[in-house]
Amino acid sequence: MTELYQLTIAEARDMLDQGAITSTELTQALLERITATEPQVAAYLTIDADGALAQAQAADAAHKNAPNSDHSPLRGIPLAIKDVISTMGVRTTCGSRILEQYIPPYDATATSRLKTAGAVLLGKLNCDEFAMGSSTENSAFQQTHNPWDLSRVPGGSSGGSAAAVAAGQALGTLGTDTGGSIRQPAALCGVTGLKPTYGRVSRYGLVAFGSSLDQIGPLARTARDCALILQAIAGHDPYDGTSASQAVPDYRAALTGDVRGLKIGVPREFFVDGMHPSVETAVREAIAALQAQGADVVEISLPHTKYALPVYYIIAPAEASANLARFDGVRFGLRVPDQDYRAELEHTRGQGFGPEVRRRIMLGTYALSAGYYDAYYKRAQQVRTLIRRDYQHAFEQVDLIAAPTSPTVAFPIGAHTDDPLAMYLEDVCTLPVNLAGVPGLVVPCGFDGALPIGLQLIGRPFDEATLLRVGDAYQRITDWHSRRPMLA
Repeated sequence: MTELYQLTIAEARDMLDQGAITSTELTQALLERITATEPQVAAYLTIDADGALAQAQAADAAHKNAPNSDHSPLRGIPLAIKDVISTMGVRTTCGSRILEQYIPPYDATATSRLKTAGAVLLGKLNCDEFAMGSSTENSAFQQTHNPWDLSRVPGGSSGGSAAAVAAGQALGTLGTDTGGSIRQPAALCGVTGLKPTYGRVSRYGLVAFGSSLDQIGPLARTARDCALILQAIAGHDPYDGTSASQAVPDYRAALTGDVRGLKIGVPREFFVDGMHPSVETAVREAIAALQAQGADVVEISLPHTKYALPVYYIIAPAEASANLARFDGVRFGLRVPDQDYRAELEHTRGQGFGPEVRRRIMLGTYALSAGYYDAYYKRAQQVRTLIRRDYQHAFEQVDLIAAPTSPTVAFPIGAHTDDPLAMYLEDVCTLPVNLAGVPGLVVPCGFDGALPIGLQLIGRPFDEATLLRVGDAYQRITDWHSRRPMLA
């Protein structure tokens, strides 16, 4: 018999509707799984067991009072949230000492919409500090471990979100993606992750890293589960000036299992030098599997891809420099008292921010400084426009793009600690998608030994439905997504 913590959201929904289990039983099973595996995985920064059980009991009462009524697919489903997304009354640290004791007085829109949908929120998940990293090694509090090999990273910055799903500590999670922070850990942990189009999901209540790049999205076991979560959190929000007004389609209805007639582009620039042969082989075999199901596969070119890495590491740190200026020790967060304001500000930030955050603030401040703005930031924005145009031209020829997610599988903890450039290169296949503002879905597509590999599907703006359709169709003919790591 399948353990309750191994269920997909869709499977759990069916069992809840049939009365085979209650939300309280399901939530208790997840909390017990967290207790059993958290010493090994370290995915959570805050566990709200009492709050989760209260929400589960409320979901059970709603079902008992109206068992046959139309309700949200997420009612009574235990989920968890990355610790950069505000949760009213529940600590939100951003993985940083500067916000170690911060408790938000309001919910992020994404959090609020999950609550409205009746989801059970288990707690807050570890991440790289302010979402700056590719391994979750930059968290100020703990190192999350990859459930497939505890000596390796889970990816980042949403490492806790991916590891929690892989380890059976939540049926689904929310992460954020600024340069690959949902998709890369999804690939490294063998789960499914979706970065929606910029503007599809409200950023209100998300503690900002790069405001023109950040996007909240779901991680779960399957594309179908990601569709259920996205359905709940997507849509216009008047509290977010960058929130798009496009209507939200029925994502579940898009899951037809049929890819016939779709044209998939394979960009030659994404198969980079230094890519693990096993990664390229698994990705190309996944593309061939979709072709065998009736998709048309063609090679395409995205010629400005090679500039994405330097462009990103000018724009993102510049935006981080501006966004993190609010942490001054006066209004909220850590405060280190001193004799004057300037000394107090320097000591607060020096003790509150970790080395990677300080590095990116310095890079960003330099790029925005007088005499260098035109040479760096302005030029980077111009090249970003060229990258976006590459995708616009590509989508005139194809319906979606298929590519690797990461050039490597999960690497050992500490392998890139002393080499920031090597760490930045881990995101070389995901950064262009954020710069272009288009959606990306990652589904498991193979293994290198015991380590998962992910296929990245990239779509037209606001066409998450096609990505989910193709991801679901692929998961109907493969079983990579159904495999589970062996944890005690």
